[in-house]
Formats: sequence, C-alpha cells, structure tokens
Amino acid sequence: MLAKPVDAIPPGMWYEAKWDGFRAVVFRDGDEVVLGSRSGRPLTRYFPELADALRGGLPERCVVDGEIVVVREGRLDFDALQMRIHPAGSRVRLLAGEYPASFIAFDLLALGGERLLEAPLDRRRALLAEALRDAVPPLHLAPATTDRAVAEEWFDIYEGAGLDGVIAKRRDLPYRPGERVMFKIKHERTADCVVAGMRHHKSGPVVGSLLLGLYDDAGGLQHVGVCSAFPMRRRRELAEELRPLVMDSAEGHPWAEWGREEAHESARMPGGPSRWSGGKDLSWVPLRPERVCEVAYDHLQGDRFRHIAAFRRWRPDREPRECTYAQLQAPARYDLAEVLAPPQA
Repeated sequence: MLAKPVDAIPPGMWYEAKWDGFRAVVFRDGDEVVLGSRSGRPLTRYFPELADALRGGLPERCVVDGEIVVVREGRLDFDALQMRIHPAGSRVRLLAGEYPASFIAFDLLALGGERLLEAPLDRRRALLAEALRDAVPPLHLAPATTDRAVAEEWFDIYEGAGLDGVIAKRRDLPYRPGERVMFKIKHERTADCVVAGMRHHKSGPVVGSLLLGLYDDAGGLQHVGVCSAFPMRRRRELAEELRPLVMDSAEGHPWAEWGREEAHESARMPGGPSRWSGGKDLSWVPLRPERVCEVAYDHLQGDRFRHIAAFRRWRPDREPRECTYAQLQAPARYDLAEVLAPPQA
C-alpha cells in the first residue's frame, strides 16, 4: 500500500513517522522467514541477522509490512543500508556485523490463518501492537498517534534523527496493495545550484535531467543531485536554452575526471561506478557551469540530495560561486532512541 504526497497533515487520521529505509513485507511461517521488497525482490539473504530476530520476535504465522533501516550514531543511515545489498555472501556476513539492520513494523496483513487485508486499520494496528507487545530490538513497533498536534511535533523534530516526514492513514482504511491511499507529508526546502551538466531523455536529444552542483569550502564543485521531472515541451525548451553552454568535451570542466573510478573517491561527480547502476549508460553532457537554478529538495543524505530535486526557476541574479553548501539548512539532531520509545496515544 502506497502514499501520495500532500502539502499539510490532514486532520482526523492515524499518524506515523515516515521512515527512510527499504520498505519490506515479512512472511513468517514457523521457522521460515522471507523478506520481500516493495517490488517483490527477495531481501532475506542480505539481512541474515534480521531474519533470525524476526523468527524469534514475530508471531508463528503472520505477514507484516514495515521498513528495514540501519541506525548509526543515533540516526538513520541510508548510505550504510545501501551497502548491505551485496552479491558476495562473505561480504553480506561482514556487513551484518558492521551495519546491523532493524525492522520497524507498522501494519499487519495476516495473523495465524486470518487474512486481514479487508480489516480496518484500527483493528490491524491493535492486533499488531498486541503481537509485538514484548518485541525487543532489532524489531520495533512503529510509533503512532491519532493526535494531529503530536504528528506535527514529530514532523518538526524527527527529521533530526534521519526521518523524512509523516504518514497519515484513515483509521477505517483496509489494506490496498499497490494503491496510493495513504498520505505522505515531507519537508521541502529550496537551494540555488549550479547546472553543470545534463543527460538526454530516452526519447531523443532533449533534456532528460539536469546535473546539479554546489561548491564546497575548498572551492570544488560537488555533484549533489539531479532534477528531471519535466513535461516534454519543457524538455525541448531546456535543450535550446542550454545549447550555448554545451562543451565539446569534459576537458576543463570541474568534473572532467568523472570517467576514472578512483577520482570518485575524493570528489562527488556524476557517473560514479555503483552496483545500483545495473549497467546503465552513465554518460552525460558537460555544460559550462555558468547558470544557476533554484530547486526544491526534501532532505540531505550526507552531502547530496536524498531524492530527485524539483526545478523551480532560473536564478540569473545569482553567481555560480555563490552556490555553496552554506545555504543548506541542517535540522537539529534528535536521538532515534527517542523516536522508537515514545508514549503510545
């Protein structure tokens, strides 16, 4: 069951924090435990320590919806979580010790021999709370409340623990797989970024995405993300607007070394090698870094935007060198342990 974005926390609903991890459904039948991703991809082999914990902490037969997360230094760490997906079994076991995972349970789809998809959320949640009454880490019951004021407080403070907003659900809502019947409220901030490259759209020589950069304290231009959600007409317009900035090659560009794997160890550039790329063409078109645009983003993952940014407007009044990390707002830190042990409403 999925969520659609809204601008504000709606009244009269069931509220939960929005976790930043891997969405997963857990199936337990006796000793057998299977973790599946939202797309159906099997995840069990990547989290052996979590499978063992779920085998001991979940009811004998159940199906539970939740989120796999990794916690480091009191906050969620998505980078460390991504590292857990590794093809080598020996590496998987090593990473399980270095970056152990936790599972945040927030919905119950089946219990014993009963299918609960048609049951209202209130009942599913009550059964889940009872089933996990004695749960111990790394298994957690997601904090939830029906108090909108509490949800608004969570929205303000939980970002400091690495969470990225609030989820709202109708209390009478049945479970609807694949449908966007929940609501997500996420933070949105803006930043002025240098447009230093682009990728072509799959349909042809129009703009597919803009590559964004910010200058660090040492004066280096670091690749921080992309913006890509444009109507086709706007993609064609952008291609014409950016044509005068297209460089014949990356020579002389701040990201000229992007093709060397070792260069990505000391700087953030587009096209970095990753097992997540799946063999995709990572090439890009270098642009002279002379134009500035304002983008909207939700939150940072280390030194880059966690999700695709949204283009807002060109900023001809800004100089590229003014686009630095200093403009980005960092939330006040908040200990994740406080999130996982709140009073239940």
